[in-house]
Amino acid sequence: MKLSDLRDRPGARKSGKRVGRGIGSGKGKTAGRGIKGQWARAGVAIKGFEGGQMPLHRRLPKRGFTNVFARKLNEVNLGRVQQAIDAGKLDAAATVDVDALVKAGVLRRAKDGVRLLGAGEINSKVDFAVYGASRSAVAAVEKAGGSVKILRPRPEASEEAA
Repeated sequence: MKLSDLRDRPGARKSGKRVGRGIGSGKGKTAGRGIKGQWARAGVAIKGFEGGQMPLHRRLPKRGFTNVFARKLNEVNLGRVQQAIDAGKLDAAATVDVDALVKAGVLRRAKDGVRLLGAGEINSKVDFAVYGASRSAVAAVEKAGGSVKILRPRPEASEEAA
C-alpha cells in the first residue's frame, strides 16, 4: 500500500448541496431559507436566543469571581525532583529554585513561583528555595536531611487581633 492509495471510506465526505440554482434543483429561488426575516439574511447572530423565553445564561445564578491578585504557581512533586537528580539533570548540592528546575527541564517555564508538593520519595539531601510548600513536602525534605526556604511573604497579622 502506498500513501497515494489511501482514500476515505465511501460516504465519509459528503459534498454540500448546491442552492439557488433554479427551481428544478428543489433548492432554487430562496435556497431553502424561506421568505424574508432575520433567518433569510446573512449574518444571523442570535446565539443563546430562545424565542423570547429567558435564556439559560440569564436564568442561572451568577457565582464566584476571578481573583486578579492570584499567583500562577508551578506545582512540583518531590518524586519528579528526585528523578531529575538521579538522571543528573539537577545538582543536589546547589540550592534548587525555579531557575534550576527550568534549566533541568522539570518545568517548562517559570510562572510566579513554585509550590513543592509531597507526592513521591526524596532520598537526596537538597536545599529548596520555593514560593510555597506543603507540610508533607517539608517533612519529607527535612527527613532526608535537606531544608526548605519559603519565599512567600508572611501574611501580616491584623491590627484587631493584637
